[in-house]
Amino acid sequence: MTVHFGFPLETILIFFAAIGFSVYVDLHAHRKQTEISFKDASLWSLFWIALALTFYAYLWLRFDKKWADLYLTGYVLEKTLSVDNLMVFMAIFSSFAIKGILQHRILYWGIIGALIFRAIFVVIGTSLFFASAWVGFLFAAVVAWSGWKMLVSRSDEEEIHDYSNHWSVRMTEKLMPVFPRLHLDKFFVTAAIVKDLQDADPTLQVKKVAAVLATPAFLCLMAIETSDVMFAFDSVPAVIAITQEPLLVYAAMIFAILGLRSLYFVLASLTRYLIHLDKAVIGLLFFIAAKLALQSWNHAIGDTGIHISPNLSLIIVLGTLTLGVIASLVFREKEDAQ
Repeated sequence: MTVHFGFPLETILIFFAAIGFSVYVDLHAHRKQTEISFKDASLWSLFWIALALTFYAYLWLRFDKKWADLYLTGYVLEKTLSVDNLMVFMAIFSSFAIKGILQHRILYWGIIGALIFRAIFVVIGTSLFFASAWVGFLFAAVVAWSGWKMLVSRSDEEEIHDYSNHWSVRMTEKLMPVFPRLHLDKFFVTAAIVKDLQDADPTLQVKKVAAVLATPAFLCLMAIETSDVMFAFDSVPAVIAITQEPLLVYAAMIFAILGLRSLYFVLASLTRYLIHLDKAVIGLLFFIAAKLALQSWNHAIGDTGIHISPNLSLIIVLGTLTLGVIASLVFREKEDAQ
């Protein structure tokens, strides 16, 4: 008889209460800041990791180590895969010349969108997986294709992507008028504000006047949101490879995502040191694709007798991530010389 974790009401209440309270505390702590320091970002990253581990301890003590390990493996995997997403965020912020606390504000609203879209993708993904074991082969192909794209794009590292011309930006510009400059930390400005700014700077022009105009900060948010949706197509199947329990998948992804804002500022400072971490991410994507294919084969075609346990998955994920960090530290000087 197959036992499912399901949707315990107590767990759902604790999960959303922890998320709501923590986000409120985070926003309250940063409400008057103008810059995010490396120290502040590091401390908040540790806070979000501690929160995720506390939920792990709750699952272990309240239910069973099996469920806790599935959640933790999914969390570590999502956190690792997020590294590539954060690199894209860096390029997007650079394209729009977004700096400092405004990055934190945009990432906050981006994560609100991620909470919604992840919920939709997790429900659809797990439902499809339960509907047919053959869906796992499709998910495996998606994850493997993501790994292949990352592998191929490594040869194009010198290419700089201009996200100010991203399709989501062009679509937004067609739907509403745009003010060409940043104004404080605002996503929108009113016609009255535009007039005052034009009086101060007569060279400032807008293509179309309206009651409300979007600023480059909002265009940047649109690029962040759409990029994250594309990222979800890769990461959701990857975490589903670990466990098909919707609540555990969603909890793992959300706890990982909530720490992305702080992790972004840490990674932005350390990116020149972690030069081989992307290779570890590529390796994990191919491992997850193979695990999905094997899992689907066992269910849809015939049991091969080969099963990758949650503990082994966790060891492989953590081990691969550790190797990527160690390789970055050991071979950094050689890479710099080249």
